[in-house]
Amino acid sequence: MADAALAAFAALGHGLALWSADGLLVTGNPAFHRRFDCFGGEVPAGTAQTGLLEAAERSGLLVRSTPAQGAPETLLEARHMLGGRTLIFSDGMVARVESWPAADGLVVTLFADVTEAKRSERLLEKARDAAAAADQSKSRFLRAANHDLRQPLASLKILIYSCMAAESEEQRQETLHAMDVSVAIMEELLGALLNIGQLDAGKVEPNVQTFQLSTVFDRLRVQFEHQAREKGLDIRIVGSRAAVESDRVLLERVLSNFVANAIRYTETGRVLIGCRRRGQMLRLEVHDSGPGIPDELRKKVFEEFYRIGDRQQDRRHSLGLGLNISQRLAEMLGHEITLRSAVGRGSCFAIDVPVGDVWHSHIGEPEINERIGGEFAGLSCLIMEDDAHLREALIRLLERWGIVVTTIEDFTRVEEAVADLDPQPDIIITDYRLRGGVQGTDLVNQVNDLLNMPCPAIVVTADTSPELIAGIRAQGFPVLIKPVSPPGLRVIMHNMLFEPELVPELT
Repeated sequence: MADAALAAFAALGHGLALWSADGLLVTGNPAFHRRFDCFGGEVPAGTAQTGLLEAAERSGLLVRSTPAQGAPETLLEARHMLGGRTLIFSDGMVARVESWPAADGLVVTLFADVTEAKRSERLLEKARDAAAAADQSKSRFLRAANHDLRQPLASLKILIYSCMAAESEEQRQETLHAMDVSVAIMEELLGALLNIGQLDAGKVEPNVQTFQLSTVFDRLRVQFEHQAREKGLDIRIVGSRAAVESDRVLLERVLSNFVANAIRYTETGRVLIGCRRRGQMLRLEVHDSGPGIPDELRKKVFEEFYRIGDRQQDRRHSLGLGLNISQRLAEMLGHEITLRSAVGRGSCFAIDVPVGDVWHSHIGEPEINERIGGEFAGLSCLIMEDDAHLREALIRLLERWGIVVTTIEDFTRVEEAVADLDPQPDIIITDYRLRGGVQGTDLVNQVNDLLNMPCPAIVVTADTSPELIAGIRAQGFPVLIKPVSPPGLRVIMHNMLFEPELVPELT
């Protein structure tokens, strides 16, 4: 029986030690000696409890020793009081020390490994704190939304009655304009609610592509030009033909929040939107001539619900979420946001985005300038389109790019038409659904069977059925959805003719 007890003592994975009545080590199991390996071997018999901890601390093995509640704080005062302590070691191991009396006045001490339990406890605490913070954030949001939505809603009710009672067309138009402003305020607030809700739920998934920056700048101009003009501000957008790699929708949301803030807080002057190259990055900047932001507030403006001066008198209310949403989206995209500001002179919010290759732009993205390059000059394109107006428009477009265009209009005489083709096409553009129930993909295969050197083809369709589009692509044909964007057509033609490895359908 004694042998079995000794074997269990030696095999126990936790450190176990036996101490004399005056706190000196009698013996310890192998796990105990391995844990306190700061003596150049086993812990010597006769080592005091305080001496054990002091040696472990001096060697750097023991990081912290937390006494039990109500126990003496210093090691010298802690004789006979190892029990109840929590020891944290330099390798991250956390041990809970438990002691109890044994026969002949001896004391048994167990150094239990509670590392995983403590880690789980910390994770639970973090989750609890995060949940509490989220609950507090939602409560603040609901209070702010309730407050800010009530005012434009109340105004809208009054304006409806005023509009009904208007005595002149001029009064009616003024009232309708005020109603439009109230609705716009509510749309902005509800839009912020939706955005923050989607981010909190983790439902925003970036779709990073290469696209021309002019696409985003043009949309910003349409979105904010009238708003800035109404406030008497000059809004200027410095155009760019650069391409960037990002999620176009999310990047536009970041920039639109910058512009909206610039207009909201700028009373006189202008808002300037532009970009500048910084190595392999493009810095997109929104400048304003507003009041500026003091140094101590530059981090706070990115917090949820923070509004400088709580400007409730502003006609276009804000929940203080725009910059917070922008920062969260930028972090999701891996882009850095910077803020420069001078009190009384204005601010500049900027985001750094990787520069992209214009020819790697996604085929659904406008806008690539027609004047870029002359790589299509002298090439030939065969068009198979039964809509005469669309066919003529496509012919004129391709001819402006220097392409020689041929057509097949009688789909019952394909063999004769192919024999008469001069020059032989380098690329084919076909509608999917042609006259007489002919499918463009079948017609392309027939034409390529007749050609000495088959050429790639693009299929155009107005049918947006995912199943149909997937089926066409599975046959090796890139698809463009009507109405066809000239820049999008130009990109896919460039890739098919000169960089076919970039076209998934061809690989």
